[in-house]
Amino acid sequence: MKKITLVACLALVGNVALAQRTITTGVPFLQIAADARSAGMADMGVATTTDAFSQQYNPAKYAFAVKNQGLAVSYTPYMSKITNDISLAQLNYFNKFNERSAIGASLRYFGMGDIVMRQDYNDPGLTRSPNEFAIDVSYSLKLTERFSMAVAGRFINSNLKVPEEMGGDSSAASSFAVDVAGFYESEQMTFNGFDGRWRGGFNFQNLGPKINYDESGQDAAFLPSNLKLGAGFDFILDPHNTITVTTEFNKLLVPTPIKPKSNSAADMEDARREYNDIGWFSGVFKSFGDAPDGLSEEMKEVTWALGAEYWYDNAFALRAGYFHESEEKGARKFASLGAGFRYNTVTVDVSYLFSTSKVANPLENTLRFSLTFDFGNKTFDRS
Repeated sequence: MKKITLVACLALVGNVALAQRTITTGVPFLQIAADARSAGMADMGVATTTDAFSQQYNPAKYAFAVKNQGLAVSYTPYMSKITNDISLAQLNYFNKFNERSAIGASLRYFGMGDIVMRQDYNDPGLTRSPNEFAIDVSYSLKLTERFSMAVAGRFINSNLKVPEEMGGDSSAASSFAVDVAGFYESEQMTFNGFDGRWRGGFNFQNLGPKINYDESGQDAAFLPSNLKLGAGFDFILDPHNTITVTTEFNKLLVPTPIKPKSNSAADMEDARREYNDIGWFSGVFKSFGDAPDGLSEEMKEVTWALGAEYWYDNAFALRAGYFHESEEKGARKFASLGAGFRYNTVTVDVSYLFSTSKVANPLENTLRFSLTFDFGNKTFDRS
């Protein structure tokens, strides 16, 4: 296995900062699309049709599941151009136990492989295998025949601490978070030459206390709290052919870094301390209007994506998508392609990402795979 230093790993795993006010958070692995279906549509999922991976994007969709139960697993190589032992794995399960309610659960594990920690270039170093994981459960309920809501609870563990041998605290950091989500799916409607169906969704994700990497709290980091909004439409051309188009917007509910009064070390330290003193709850509300350059900068903190999915006979799918983020706020820009194959109760999905930004994407030229199993009888007629 290849080995890289801790500094290099954290620089690549975190957001790439092209500007002074790029927003960074702790545990960024929570925002990586774990399944190949969503990855093939530019990481969208808040308003797409229900599948077993809905826990990550919008657990309210489980109340509209077609099958009673679903189990899904996925594997995503990360930074494969640099190393071969960094990856994200996820396991999902849901159970729709009646016509109105469903529960879901997932385990997400991000392993960073073997990392050599050094205090200086002459230090032989200590080899460690840092990792992060999250366990969550959700409950979704139909409030009407066409609208559902869900709540999810999440435990997060981040084992990135510097070992005691190097003067650090070897204990792992942890926190918890909640999601509040909603999902709407219309009746199937008849248009001129085709049928159609509207969908919409939202999700307030990862709302919870900062994650502390030391007892003093000076290294506490905001969780990647965010708001997802999305809408989609199914073009049902005939019983065998359906095309879905979807769009999605995402806003981090994390304060913008405070602009220092000057570039002096003292003013920069004062700005850092003032920023660290912001609580996570007040930070959620502050994030909607704290950009130093006003509304124009605030809008740059919103990412957007477009995607499409084509299904033939509910057995074969093709997907494509595009994701855009402002160059001043991270510069993630990429296109994606994907495909799906369904046979009886088993679905296999694959996806591939092409970066369209000057900044390298850690998932560029990487194949992602996911496997889904649907169990039980069909629960209701979606029409």
